[in-house]
Amino acid sequence: MDSKNIVFIAQSLDGYIAGKKGELDWLHSIPNPEKDDLGFTQLMQDVDAIVMGRLTFETVCGFGGEWPYSKPVFVLSKTLQEVPSRFKSKVSLLQGNPSEVLAKVHARKFFRLYIDGGTTIQSFLKEDLIDELRITTIPILLGGGSSLFGDLVSVVDFVHIESKVFLGQLVQSHYKRKR
Repeated sequence: MDSKNIVFIAQSLDGYIAGKKGELDWLHSIPNPEKDDLGFTQLMQDVDAIVMGRLTFETVCGFGGEWPYSKPVFVLSKTLQEVPSRFKSKVSLLQGNPSEVLAKVHARKFFRLYIDGGTTIQSFLKEDLIDELRITTIPILLGGGSSLFGDLVSVVDFVHIESKVFLGQLVQSHYKRKR
């Protein structure tokens, strides 16, 4: 089975995924009265499971409301010993570098993965394990915070597939890894 690792994330114009104090309120700075999912439903159709870092998991848990994922979630953590009881049937904890994590997830028969969380995305990029980027740019400058890409050890080439405009202002660009 062909495997695929997809990043689906929003960033500011200056390339940040969270503000200087970790704030995310700017993600909702453009009104969305129709509750457009900005391509999330399509992403969920394209993946079998989700791999995210602990901080991203804790952030999602803090949103309250319904659990947003219908697919299995694998949380990468060196410190978290167990997931809250209400997520036990939905979330598994994993440790290891990206290659080890992929081997464990693939052994469970999940091959098309949504990779989420800044540190997790950066570590997968450093090992050249990202196949697609779907990045939504929000027209706001944060002036600092958590960078989407951080430092890379070498150039990683992608090919632009398409760009879509959502809500008249958000530009979502889709790229595939040039191999």
